[in-house]
Amino acid sequence: MLPPSEAPGIVARLWQDGHMNREIIAQDAEVMIDKLGLAGKVPPGTRLIAVETEGIGPDHPLSGEKLSRIAALYRARDFGHAAELARRILLHQGAGHSIGLHSRDVDRPLALGHELPVCRVIVNQAHCFATGGAFDNGLPFSLSMGCGSWGGNSIDANLNWRHFMQCTRVVRPIPPREPALDEIFGDYWQEVGQ
Repeated sequence: MLPPSEAPGIVARLWQDGHMNREIIAQDAEVMIDKLGLAGKVPPGTRLIAVETEGIGPDHPLSGEKLSRIAALYRARDFGHAAELARRILLHQGAGHSIGLHSRDVDRPLALGHELPVCRVIVNQAHCFATGGAFDNGLPFSLSMGCGSWGGNSIDANLNWRHFMQCTRVVRPIPPREPALDEIFGDYWQEVGQ
């Protein structure tokens, strides 16, 4: 873990001339550490660099995609603050994708699902593996996770074989099941007026 004082150096080496440095992204840890100028500064066997930071948005590149073994570490006062940080990060880069949470509180994942622009809330699992589907979580295996309209996608599910199946639906008239407007909006109208 690196302190905030190291962030400018990491940013300068990871983003050069307005682009991500190809010598760092998607590299093994040893190569990345060397190219970041951290050789000898981190313990032997280091596999991941976490950089403590606070900023979120275009002026804070660590808050976005890094395509490397670099993680931004944010400190939160409590669960509500953590959810707000996550919301801001998602809206910067990542809306619709997913969020991971390790918790015994059954209400927290539901709260995140209601409050954040995500298509998946990964609970008590290794997020990087679980989002792509697993035998023990019910998500279909995929390397492409739909982000719904939040992320500009046409699907909000893990892209899988079912999306490539062509279906023909034979549609015939049926007795209508049209609800009355009062059935749909009655509770709302009682609360706020018609």
